[in-house]
Amino acid sequence: MLKNFKEMAELVKANPVKKRIVLCCAHDEHSLDAVYEAFKEGVVEPVFVGKEDEIRKICADEGFDFGDVKIYNEEDDVEAAKTAVRLIREGEGDFLMKGRMQTSDLLRQVVNKETGLQCGKIMSHVGLFQVPNYHKVVVLTDGGMLLAPNLEQKVKIINNAVDVLHALGYEDPKVAVVCGAEVLNPKAQESVDAAALKEMNQKGEITGCTVEGPISYDIALSKEIADFKKFDSPVAGEADALIMPMMAAGNMLGKAWTVSGDGMMAGMVVGAKAPIVLTSRGSSAEEKFYSIALAAAASN
Repeated sequence: MLKNFKEMAELVKANPVKKRIVLCCAHDEHSLDAVYEAFKEGVVEPVFVGKEDEIRKICADEGFDFGDVKIYNEEDDVEAAKTAVRLIREGEGDFLMKGRMQTSDLLRQVVNKETGLQCGKIMSHVGLFQVPNYHKVVVLTDGGMLLAPNLEQKVKIINNAVDVLHALGYEDPKVAVVCGAEVLNPKAQESVDAAALKEMNQKGEITGCTVEGPISYDIALSKEIADFKKFDSPVAGEADALIMPMMAAGNMLGKAWTVSGDGMMAGMVVGAKAPIVLTSRGSSAEEKFYSIALAAAASN
């Protein structure tokens, strides 16, 4: 169990093999700042793709000393994305990060059937959150990739989240398939799906975790409320991952935690051959650093 992001970062730093981050369109002060912090902390070894002159100027102006860092000069964003994806595919990097470019330009190359990074899994967003009043970090998924996942897609979303938690050292993560209520409602598809996912877990069709559903948000995160409602489950009040019924719900809950609840997120897209860090320009330096650390932990 990881109580906070600092413990997660220490776990990554303890790995003697430093993961290689490929920063695409690295001519971006904010992204370089985050990567430099991770580099100084011994989390990653960087590889840069983008406008080399601008990258070197930013590093000189800001005092970012990456040593003998490899830079692949690409003036065009699409060409930079192609090069970054190729480097991952050829084993020259362990995970990707988006710099000064459109997310769609990078993902378009990632999902290219001939030259991309697809590996038979579904791509989903995994957010790791540090939330006040909860005793450990918790995964929230999917809040950024799949609009309205069906049952089959939800199985793969769970598998992706469990893979990340296993990489962080969890042996049997507790997965809560969150619905509006903890009682099965045949008229609500998300409730029916949640019950089916729990049954699949019990039958051994979803492995490596304990799945509970349908389960309400309050029961998933509060043992006191679970006891009051007489909801007996190892997941109650101990959830390591919340599986949301649709992207909008995950997106809004994540923003509620960070904007109104003083929470912090580290996020990435998983399900390709390598994790992809897609933080926005508005993300804090801490969020970017911890997202890099999370992706380093999750990469093979």
